[in-house]
Amino acid sequence: MENTYTIKTLQRGTAAAVEQAVSGRLVTITRHEKPVAVMMSHARLSALVETMEILANPKAMKALHAAKAGKANYTPLSKLPD
Repeated sequence: MENTYTIKTLQRGTAAAVEQAVSGRLVTITRHEKPVAVMMSHARLSALVETMEILANPKAMKALHAAKAGKANYTPLSKLPD
């Protein structure tokens, strides 16, 4: 099934487009053959927002870079206080 809908086809196929988005696919909506909007599931949008928040957090990014460089300190979960 196609993931691109014109405004007109979206009006007739809204349920199918929503099902595609819920299944994790991006649905592109076009007007005059140009993309004008994208539909995605709430879960996917939430994951994107969470990722953007982590990327915008300097402390989180510092920890990620340290982990990539092999310089991060790890503490086993069992050693953490309750």
